Amino acid sequence: MSRQRIPLITELPLVIWLVLVWGALWQDFGPGNLVFGALIAYAVVNFFYLPPVELTGRFNVLWVVPFLGRFLYRLVVASAEVFWLAVTRGPSLRSAVVAVQLRSRSDFLVTATGHAISLIPGSLVLEVDRSTSTLYLHCLHIRTEEDAEAIRRDVRATEVWLIRIMGSRKDLDALTAEEARP
Repeated sequence: MSRQRIPLITELPLVIWLVLVWGALWQDFGPGNLVFGALIAYAVVNFFYLPPVELTGRFNVLWVVPFLGRFLYRLVVASAEVFWLAVTRGPSLRSAVVAVQLRSRSDFLVTATGHAISLIPGSLVLEVDRSTSTLYLHCLHIRTEEDAEAIRRDVRATEVWLIRIMGSRKDLDALTAEEARP
């Protein structure tokens, strides 16, 4: 099975990123190390199948600042909650795996949502089902179905913010249509 050849110009951002990661891992940004890293990066992108990540070409700066404010607020609140739960509940704390099906089918948005959620203490993405755009999260302090539903609402709200920032026109139109329904 042969895959379609992708032009080098299309692969260039990935190759550059891999070269920078190579240099950071070796803690050596000397020319020799970077050239060797470029050869390895070129081999990786040409001999190992990586599904293409399709960027939308949209980036709405007006939604970034409120998203970052919300994210930082949630980061501080969740850190305090996890600290409090660790001190008061300790090992008796109950956790659960919560499945959250996202709106978007975009690998890019599913990945961005998963990373944003995982950066906030108290939850971690364990698995992603690409075929259904479902995130499986390990979450702390889940006692009831209502707690799990609150997690789902929060993850979907994060996805909404990311759709507004960098979702495709199709995702944005679907979101607008969904919000317009009574």
